Amino acid sequence: MKIRIYNARILTMEKGSGLFQGEIHIGDDRITYVGEEKNAPKGEWDREIDAEGNVLLPGFKNAHTHSAMTFLRSFADDLPLQEWLYERVFPMEAKLLPEDVYWGALLANLEYLSGGITANFDMYMKNESNAKASVDSGFRTVLCGSINDFGGTVEEMEEEYRHFNDYHPLISYQFGFHAEYTTKREILEGMAALGQKYQKPVYTHNSETENEVAGCLERYGRTPTAFLNELHMFDYGGGGFHCVHMTDEDLQICKEKEIWVVTNPSSNLKLASGIAPIKKMLDMGIGLAIGTDGPASNNCLDMFREMFLVTALQKVKEKDASAVDALDVLRMATVGGAGAMGLTDCDVLAAGKKADIIMIDLKQPNMQPLNHIAKNIVYSGSKSDVKMTMIDGRILYENGVYHIGIEPEEIYAKVNESIGRMKKEH
Repeated sequence: MKIRIYNARILTMEKGSGLFQGEIHIGDDRITYVGEEKNAPKGEWDREIDAEGNVLLPGFKNAHTHSAMTFLRSFADDLPLQEWLYERVFPMEAKLLPEDVYWGALLANLEYLSGGITANFDMYMKNESNAKASVDSGFRTVLCGSINDFGGTVEEMEEEYRHFNDYHPLISYQFGFHAEYTTKREILEGMAALGQKYQKPVYTHNSETENEVAGCLERYGRTPTAFLNELHMFDYGGGGFHCVHMTDEDLQICKEKEIWVVTNPSSNLKLASGIAPIKKMLDMGIGLAIGTDGPASNNCLDMFREMFLVTALQKVKEKDASAVDALDVLRMATVGGAGAMGLTDCDVLAAGKKADIIMIDLKQPNMQPLNHIAKNIVYSGSKSDVKMTMIDGRILYENGVYHIGIEPEEIYAKVNESIGRMKKEH
């Protein structure tokens, strides 16, 4: 399908490119032109969209989440992390059926689309159901391995890696394990070997709580980052989700090994885990991205809220109102997320890149006046400002209406059926 979007303000998020007035052309799943209207090539279009002066930018990338945990939204709130995880979450997850994951992931995808999120980095279980949910709804998902002592093997992960990287253009897969504290050394060594075999990055929850770091120090005499690095886990890069309690040595390892840090401020606040040293990481040139974490610990899959908290918390932490500029945060939420997830053709708006585009409505009162549109998005923007979400050249959400081939009411009913059944079994 050929689509022309004109009369738009455009933020390509390319380095050195600011906001400008122009248009974007899409051919099937790719962008074919981005630029000023006067230079645009002529063509015949299946659809032409007048943006009415609203802003187009790359979709947000949710670089750490557990989508299907929508079934546990508001089920286990106001508890410390260890109690929340071991006494409430794990027992309910043991009851999950493949169809529960399918409908839970679809529910998350609705929320992503209405909030301008065009891809997620999803670490969960029953990946076949998760992948099917994304393909059925047209959503882009990078699956992340999540093995630990409770389930999964290195051999099974290698099979998943091969399977899901040849599954569908919307689906890809990265190596990962849950965390050092849930995974015995034998499995960790196997994961490191797997990354080396394929020369690929490895991802994990890392240094989320003080207790996690203390436990690793007791077991191995090293922080999680340093210990995993000694196992050669990050020889080909990788990523750490959360990275709240990091030493100077940890941060230097992240810089040298090109380990992406994915910060999850809402979840870290709600679970009282702490505030990650984002300004220090930014100053060091460490790759940064933003995730919501799962809907059981956040509980909202909202990149606008995360962006605001990333910068606001750093200002408080550093006692410096200039710390972590909003433009840096917007870059983390778009280009940074794409880099962390391996989506190198979904990072910016440019000819040849994937047509993963969102439109922000500037005619909302919270977006006026137009003193600085990019900073408005971070400081005053909200999910209600998302006017359109396009993935792979398909408009999946527009003006409050979903175009995914499945009615939201059916998804809501199925998820409520799932949690209702599991509560009876609990």
